[in-house]
Amino acid sequence: MRHFLLSVLSLTLLMSCGNKNASKEKYLPDASGAINNVSVVTENDLWDGRVGEAIRNVLAKPIYGLPQDEPTFTISQIPTSVFSGFVTKNRTVLKIETHKEAGIIISDNVYAKPQKVIVVSGKTKEEIIEVLKANETKIVDTFKNEEINARLRQMAKSPHSFETIKEKLGLTIEFASVYRKAKETDNFFWIRRDITTGTSNLMIYELPYNAIKRNDSVVNQIIKIRDSIGKTYIEGPVEGSYLITENAYTPFHGETIIDNKPTLETKGIWDVKNAFMGGPFINYAIEDKINKRWVVVEGFAFAPSVEKRNYMLELEAIIRSVKIQ
Repeated sequence: MRHFLLSVLSLTLLMSCGNKNASKEKYLPDASGAINNVSVVTENDLWDGRVGEAIRNVLAKPIYGLPQDEPTFTISQIPTSVFSGFVTKNRTVLKIETHKEAGIIISDNVYAKPQKVIVVSGKTKEEIIEVLKANETKIVDTFKNEEINARLRQMAKSPHSFETIKEKLGLTIEFASVYRKAKETDNFFWIRRDITTGTSNLMIYELPYNAIKRNDSVVNQIIKIRDSIGKTYIEGPVEGSYLITENAYTPFHGETIIDNKPTLETKGIWDVKNAFMGGPFINYAIEDKINKRWVVVEGFAFAPSVEKRNYMLELEAIIRSVKIQ
């Protein structure tokens, strides 16, 4: 009987602890915050000095590929003494802690969910600055990925229903129902949505595997292909006008991974031949070795006189959702 009672008591305690943990998780408030807005928790004297400058050099660096300078993130500084209540609920938080061992800790769902909290610490200002510099890419990528996931969650509330993309191109891609099909052929889609001052656009198409060769001219190959696609499918506002690449702006080129596949990334400025239009584009050529082809997904925005950073983030989020069948 004694062993039985002990067993029951132990089980009750375990269940109680489990319920407490479940309750704690259950009642964690929803994260909030504007797109690409990072809360920086640090003392005013640090923010106004070299540490603050180092933080701005990491988080507010101008984004390459936009017509005008726009910061990677908009920063809201919060003194440590007032970091409580609703101000802790921002989706992305960077905390600076002094008089501790130098290092960086990345945590999920500390004050709200979903949330990323990065703590950078050091015993001196110099140590904190060094940690920030050494982990710049990790910090930016962590916050950017959280923002991309937030956009995908938002769009998933009202998903599109264009089944022909999957039927014709053998892939799925996530975007909201507010987007419409502007053009569709057997292997090309132009998807767009109206925004406040213009449009946000997607192009999805496939190319033969030998259409792009990995060599020193790969950027020129991609630009030549997109100009050909633009001339064929994306007409401008007047007769004889069509989408091209702005020659005066050197495109950024790099490599990334989408759907676990090697992907060529190209960012630049688009233009319209014979018309006064332009804006940023981001082009991803996904190497689909299994199906012996390239899948190209490009986002471009037309939003004159307004900032374009957040529109381009949404387009990148959509593109990174691609899953090839």
